[in-house]
Amino acid sequence: MALESLEFKEADKDVGPFRRRLVFAFGLVVLCLTILLGRLAWLQIIRQDAYQQRAEQNRTVTTTTQGSRGLIFDRNGTLIAGNRLAWSLEITIDQTAEPVDRLIDRLCAVITITPADRRRFRRLREDLNRYDGIPIRTDLTDEEAAVFTGQRWRFQGVELNQREHRIYPLKALGSHITGYVGSLSLADKSRLEAEGLLELYQGEREIGKVGLERSYENDLHGTPGHETLEITAGGRSVRTLDLVPARPGKNLTLTVDMNLQRVAEEAMKGRTGAVIAIEPKTGGVLAFASLPTYDPNLFPGGIDPDSWNYLTTSPEKPLLNRAMRGIYPIGSTYKPFMALAGLERGAVTADYMLNDTGVFQVGNHKFRDVTGSPKGLLNLRRSIAISSDIYYYWLATQIGVDGIYDFMRQWKFGQKTGIDLVGEQQGNLPNREWKERRIKEPWYLGDTPSLGIGQGYNAFTLLQLAHATATLANRGVVMTPHLVASVEDPMTGEERRIDAEPEGRIPLKPANIDVVIAGMEDVTRIGTARTVFQGAPYSAAGKTGTAQVVSIAQDAKYDEKKVARQHHDHALFIAFAPAKNPRIALAVLVENGGFGARAAAPVARTMMDYWLTGENTLGLPPPKGVPLVKPKQEPKRSASAR
Repeated sequence: MALESLEFKEADKDVGPFRRRLVFAFGLVVLCLTILLGRLAWLQIIRQDAYQQRAEQNRTVTTTTQGSRGLIFDRNGTLIAGNRLAWSLEITIDQTAEPVDRLIDRLCAVITITPADRRRFRRLREDLNRYDGIPIRTDLTDEEAAVFTGQRWRFQGVELNQREHRIYPLKALGSHITGYVGSLSLADKSRLEAEGLLELYQGEREIGKVGLERSYENDLHGTPGHETLEITAGGRSVRTLDLVPARPGKNLTLTVDMNLQRVAEEAMKGRTGAVIAIEPKTGGVLAFASLPTYDPNLFPGGIDPDSWNYLTTSPEKPLLNRAMRGIYPIGSTYKPFMALAGLERGAVTADYMLNDTGVFQVGNHKFRDVTGSPKGLLNLRRSIAISSDIYYYWLATQIGVDGIYDFMRQWKFGQKTGIDLVGEQQGNLPNREWKERRIKEPWYLGDTPSLGIGQGYNAFTLLQLAHATATLANRGVVMTPHLVASVEDPMTGEERRIDAEPEGRIPLKPANIDVVIAGMEDVTRIGTARTVFQGAPYSAAGKTGTAQVVSIAQDAKYDEKKVARQHHDHALFIAFAPAKNPRIALAVLVENGGFGARAAAPVARTMMDYWLTGENTLGLPPPKGVPLVKPKQEPKRSASAR
């Protein structure tokens, strides 16, 4: 028994470690299984959605396509902005395997790349992400595209894409109306992200920058489409799982007549300035010219640095929209509105006679007539016809600065007109509060007379002057000026008309309007613009204006020959016709053009002749939908009468 007991004890000593190892192994297995089950639960239950999405991404790919940009037409159906397919050679910097400059050097052996292309690429590189395809060449020919395709394998990170390219068939004509599209910059993306619109620009390369392209960007820009493809592990497409087609942008039809626009720009050829023509009854803009112009075709795909440098450094400032961003004194074109202000506020009557001696004195300061000659006894109607400065120096002091301010702001002087273009300037309509705030000085009596002739602290845009002229032609009914007549969805044909509803009415006495318009008719019959409108087959109401650019000492006389060209007076002219039932109202500005009757009025006459009679020297067809005025026939004379 003792021997057996000893054997059992020795057996227990051998089995004990084995049992402990077995328990440890079993515990380790259980722990591993627990970890495995926990991981499985994490992957299959807790993180199911995330990993399912990743799995889907591995087996599917989604591509984005952009809808075609909307088209822009004038009122006659003339295409102003359109699209065409073009080959674009693009470099994605993040995908290249060598320095970009070396890659471009190698590309030159296959495709022609100019120094201007390189400079444009460097400029676009500053605005775009390294993950974006940056064009090194745009508008490749089919032959060039075929040549690169054969060599594609040699250039990692370089892709040939066929994209829609924005085109402007009329080139520089009306460029300040349409504006242009340019590369979608980082600043644009930041703005779109802030507006919650960035998702609509997936895969997009361009965006409207100025003009209608910018103002109607949300309408012109199409809605992107998406196609989801199932692919193999090798990336080969198997089938389409989902397809959402892209929708094209909406088309714009303008109120502008590009034939009249051509007449305006041709009449202003070689000059710097602006012209705006408006249909008084609707507020529709018929022509909107700022000179000099530029070719918007330079911008799509990225403008080359040489062209950009010229446009931004040229003394003529072709990119400046003078029609609504230039701010000027408007000279004597202000006088008809001053006359109305005097009549409406009871500061003067139509029959009151003032003796124009050629000088109006306030304290020790003498305000002189620009001609330097006295004009004698004048009533209000004649003061407009012959443009008496003395009459309006006096009238301004009778109304007072605050009275002028209260009356003129109704006409949108010093206010934004609300035109459908981004970037309109406000200008400056002064009053006492304005001077105290801006100049830190009180208003003096000597500040007031110059306001009467559109000088002094007055500074307005030509758009404000054109809008006020159209409102006067409309006898006080205020219409918001606009360039777009309708917006059409090309998919559904649904059209949204831009309503031509009155914004309001300025309370005016009909007799007061009649006498002012009569004075403006006299301007074109017997007054300062009589020579320009001699023989016109229609009645026109107008007013010449000459605005000083530099101050002249009170005892000195302005001599154009002794003043530098850039210091010559600005020439202005406003008019509407026919005077009794106006179909067109316009304002013309010729920078440093001198007298309004000499430089600006002939431009207005040329435009009115075309719009009202169809007469032009450019071989253009007569305007559509506009009843033409028949030229007056000279009465036949008998032989005895000769």
